Amino acid sequence: MGRQKPLADCHPAFGRHRGYPPRYGWLRKVHLALLDDPACLRRPDATVILGVGSSMVPAMAFWSQAFGLSSPCDRGLTPTARGRWLLDEEQGADPFLEEVASLYLLHWWLLSATPSHVPSWRYLFGHTGLRSYSRKALHELITDAAERAGWRTPAPSVVANDIACLVSMYAPSNPDQPRERVEDTLLNPFRSLHLLVSGPSLNGFGDRTHTLTINRTAGQTCPASVLTYACLDYAARIRGPGPGSISVARLAAAPDGPGRLLLTDTPGLLRALRSTSARHEGLAVTESPTGEDLLCYSVPPLALAQKILATAFPQAGGSP
Repeated sequence: MGRQKPLADCHPAFGRHRGYPPRYGWLRKVHLALLDDPACLRRPDATVILGVGSSMVPAMAFWSQAFGLSSPCDRGLTPTARGRWLLDEEQGADPFLEEVASLYLLHWWLLSATPSHVPSWRYLFGHTGLRSYSRKALHELITDAAERAGWRTPAPSVVANDIACLVSMYAPSNPDQPRERVEDTLLNPFRSLHLLVSGPSLNGFGDRTHTLTINRTAGQTCPASVLTYACLDYAARIRGPGPGSISVARLAAAPDGPGRLLLTDTPGLLRALRSTSARHEGLAVTESPTGEDLLCYSVPPLALAQKILATAFPQAGGSP
């Protein structure tokens, strides 16, 4: 069987975020509004309900769906079980997204979704092999991946807008200014994960073709519970819903796998998996006869993944 093409599991569309990355408080605002009225984002007074400008309303709806926190219904959008688990007022795991575990979990849900709503994100984190790219080079790679997936060639301005939004979501605008970095994080919470750095241009002339650097060791700050959850989630998709095992090296290196999307190498995954398996029955890291490290699970992986999250977020009701 041939290797799956990049973007094969993505919506064939760019720029549906309208140029806005997910801002602090947006996901919770949408969740609470949808609980009251699934049609609220279609109403003329949606800007009043959400307290944002008119151009931001569709962006907020997009991000809520892209993270899997809401889904379409007859009247509009309705919160998903995942959305209720994370954002509900009284029993939500982290309604205000104050925990770094919540941001990493959302990052995993966003990029690993099938289909993913953010093809440029999926391509950058899940398929690129280098550490640094110019915007121009990344633009060309994403366009080529879209064409190889059989999509209509996207307009250059649309791909450029996607890259700009991605950079705005993850990369501090000026890493040399501590005050600006704090303000950036307050507005754009995913910048606190330090997954990307946007630096000077490659040619030194200060044009818009500046360097985008992936921090491939950022996942060292990802909690072991989230890394293990992602590994079991991935194993369920690749190996099936029943008990089984999967190579840790594959978890670390496979395109669109937890190691690539959460920026964690094989030693980092091993540390997280061994730490978590010591606290949970049914999970173990073993060595194959050929010396390969295996993640083994004697119960259905998704059920085990949800149990692990329940212990990481003890205040949450139910499971995601």
